Amino acid sequence: MSTSRAFTALLLAAGLSSAGCVRSYARQPALSFQDLDYTSEGSKQPWPVKRIPLPRTAKQYGMAVVPQMAYVDMPGSGPDAKAVVFIHGLGSYLKFWRAQLDAFQQQGYRVIAVDLPGYGKSDKPGTFPYTMEAMADAVLELVDGLGLDTPVLAGHSMGGQTSLSFAIRYPESLSGLVLASPAGFEKFSWREKEWFARAMSSEFIKSAPEASIWGSVRQANFMHWRPELEWLIEERVRLAKSPEFDAYAYANVRTVRGLSHNDFVRDNLHRVTVPTVIIYGTDDRLIPSPFLHGGETRGIMEYGASHIPGAKLVALEGCGHTVQLDCAERFNEAAFAFVRDAAAGRIEVPSAPAKEEAPRLESPPAPVSEPLTPDQEGEPTPGVLPEP
Repeated sequence: MSTSRAFTALLLAAGLSSAGCVRSYARQPALSFQDLDYTSEGSKQPWPVKRIPLPRTAKQYGMAVVPQMAYVDMPGSGPDAKAVVFIHGLGSYLKFWRAQLDAFQQQGYRVIAVDLPGYGKSDKPGTFPYTMEAMADAVLELVDGLGLDTPVLAGHSMGGQTSLSFAIRYPESLSGLVLASPAGFEKFSWREKEWFARAMSSEFIKSAPEASIWGSVRQANFMHWRPELEWLIEERVRLAKSPEFDAYAYANVRTVRGLSHNDFVRDNLHRVTVPTVIIYGTDDRLIPSPFLHGGETRGIMEYGASHIPGAKLVALEGCGHTVQLDCAERFNEAAFAFVRDAAAGRIEVPSAPAKEEAPRLESPPAPVSEPLTPDQEGEPTPGVLPEP
C-alpha cells in the first residue's frame, strides 16, 4: 500500500470509529472561503474583517503579485490597551480562536486575529513560500502596518511555531508568547521529512471522504466533542466544493513541508527572550506525530519549556490538540493570568547570552517563481522512504 493510501486508510478508520451516528454535510452546497461565518458562538454580530496588502513580504520573497492578508481588529478598553495577536494552526483559520477573541476583548485587550496567507479569507498565492519564517514575516508586516506596540502573540500548533520564529528573529517587536499545543519542538530526521513530502499532496486533501474528515477533526483534535463544534465539520466539507479549495489544498501541502524544512526554531529556542507560556492538552493525539513517533505529548512540551528561558508550562489534563476550543474555559483562565502578568512586566526572563550573533536561517527559502503542478507534488523525492 502506498504511503498516501495508508495515511488515508488510518484517517478513514479513525473517522468510522468515532463518528457513529452523525450528521452528514455531503449534500450541502459549496461554501466560499469569503463566506465563512466569522462570529463568536451564540452571537449574530460578525467580527469586522479587514485586509492588508503585504508589499514588503512580497518583495522579500520575490513575488510578482502583492498578496493581501485578512484579519479582524477589535478595539481594547482604551488607546493604550495591550494588543494580543492570534495566529491559527495548519489547515485552519482565525475562527479556530472563536472561544478567545470576544473573551480577551472583554478583558480590555485589543484583539487581532489573522488568516495567514493561504488560509481563510486571505489570498492563496501559489508563489508564497509557506515556511514558518515567511508566515512570521507576514505577521510582522501586519504588526508594523497597524502600529502595534509590542503585542503578545498567541499561536496554536503551526501558529505556535510561526510565533516562535517571530520571537527568535524580532524580539523587540513583541512582549510575550502564548503557545497553544505548539509545533516546532519535535525532531524529524531527513527520512521522516521525506515521508511527509510523499504522504501529503493536494489530491490527498481534496479527495478526503467525509468520514475521514470526522476522524481528522473530531478524533484527532478533541477529547470533549460537543454539538456546537460541528461547524468545523460542516465548513470543511462544504469548502472542499469551492473553486478556491485547490489553492487552499496547495497551501497546506507547502506548509507541511515548511513546518519541517529545517530545524531553525528548534535549534534557536534558547534565543527566545520574551515571557512565554506553553499551554497543552495531556491527551494531544497529534504531538508527537502519531505516524512517526511514539511517546507522550508531555515529553515534547517539557523539551520546549526547558530550552526557552523562563518558559512556563501549563498542562490541561484530559484535553486534546485543539486545546483552545476543546477546553476553552481552562485555557482562557491560564492565558488571561499569563497575559496580564506579561503586559504588566511582572514576568522576569533570564538574560540572553551576551554578544551572541543574531540567529540566521540555515537555508533561507528561495523565492518561488511558480507553484508545483499536482503531479509534481505527489512525486517522491529521490531516496529510500521509511514506512511510518
